Amino acid sequence: MEWFSDPGSWLGRLVFQRMLAALYCVAFVAAARQFRALLGARGMLPIPDFVAQVPFRLSPSVFQLHYSDRFFAAWAWGGAVLAAGVAAGAADAVPLGAAMAMWAVLWVMYLSVVNVGQTWYGFGWETLLLEAGALGVFLGNADTAPPVLVMWLLRWLLFRVEFGAGLIKMRGDRCWRDLTCLDYHHETQPMPGPLSWFFHRLPKPLHRVETGANHVAQLVLPVLLFTPQPVAGWAALGMAATQLWLVLSGNFSWLNWITIALALSAAAPLWAGPPSSPGAPPVWFEVLVIAATAGVIGLSYRPARNLVSRGQLMNTSFEPLHLVNSYGAFGSITRVRREIVVEGTEDAVSGPDTVWKAYEFHGKPGDPSRLPRQFAPYHLRLDWLMWFAALSPAYARSWFLPFVARLLENDRDTLRLLRRNPFPDLPPARVRARVFRYRFTTWRELRETGAWWHRSAEREFLPPVSRSALFGRR
Repeated sequence: MEWFSDPGSWLGRLVFQRMLAALYCVAFVAAARQFRALLGARGMLPIPDFVAQVPFRLSPSVFQLHYSDRFFAAWAWGGAVLAAGVAAGAADAVPLGAAMAMWAVLWVMYLSVVNVGQTWYGFGWETLLLEAGALGVFLGNADTAPPVLVMWLLRWLLFRVEFGAGLIKMRGDRCWRDLTCLDYHHETQPMPGPLSWFFHRLPKPLHRVETGANHVAQLVLPVLLFTPQPVAGWAALGMAATQLWLVLSGNFSWLNWITIALALSAAAPLWAGPPSSPGAPPVWFEVLVIAATAGVIGLSYRPARNLVSRGQLMNTSFEPLHLVNSYGAFGSITRVRREIVVEGTEDAVSGPDTVWKAYEFHGKPGDPSRLPRQFAPYHLRLDWLMWFAALSPAYARSWFLPFVARLLENDRDTLRLLRRNPFPDLPPARVRARVFRYRFTTWRELRETGAWWHRSAEREFLPPVSRSALFGRR
């Protein structure tokens, strides 16, 4: 069928697939490096406890069938190796059926991780990676021209990511409508990057321009994706440019990069002619692509209805395979940044000479003199959840006390999630947590003190607890 293939989109498919595989690799590496403390058999939210309570049909995963820390590690590192191979071109060096199998294995492997990840994996970019990964199975490889239907499904996904985010903002915080949200956002976002201080210090008129450009990128350009080329391609490039702006201004895991990959898949026809003509796709491949397209269209009903709903949900999956989802971010903007500072002491009883030493995290602000670092697309899950915990203790109810308990044991796996352990020899006698108000320093304060942040104590988050007191709660 001539209408089935689009040779002009070969570069868009190539760029999308290689970027998608690279992001799979990052996701698997992050899972392998962090799971023992977060989800392991002795972790804060153990997978064995979860699968004992949640049936397979609600959360399909290989770990429902078998779990051990060693098995999870092999699974995650195996996924990283396969993803790295696909990113290097392995799927284009094998027959079409084998290439599809590689993409399907990557999807199944990461689905198994996400579906037992609990709150540590409750982020929109997890389902976005899975949805994009499911489409990647049906894109074909160098043996076939890109299927038109799947290339359009990539645009449909990009539309929902951007338009959903735009609508949730316009329906949410008033500051999006009066163009003042970015007066605060660069300072109060979950994990600032090394340039966030400078973005925050831009003149306020430029913040208005930033906010207005965001609305254009999320509410106008997505509609143009469904127009003929070159309009659709230039609209996609505009969205990619705004995503690069977000990459520079903060750390949002792989959300921006996968959105860029989707945008480039729609923009590539602007500059790419077809390579040597590939052969006609096999009939079985055409049948699978048509069936998959019909499935996505059917599953799109609830996400599409959600877009036009007054009670719009963001970052929601409507079925356990995460095939077609809703997206959105920052419907409300925090005006004041609060951080939880976790401290320990060697003293069993407080006194005037008690010294409290702070634990330092890799990504979240702590030491005021430390410039925020760039970690995205790598995802620091504990750091992100600490930001949510500072907004409300309810976000930390299931995992914060287990986290503190492991600090009181100097648990090796937990300490690997931190940048600095102030008790390298013996664990602390007690640990406490306090909430501080943080703000970026001014230009003058930065010159005089060398500090990027100014902070002041506000309240107690967790009173001092000892091993005996806390372990009694477990």
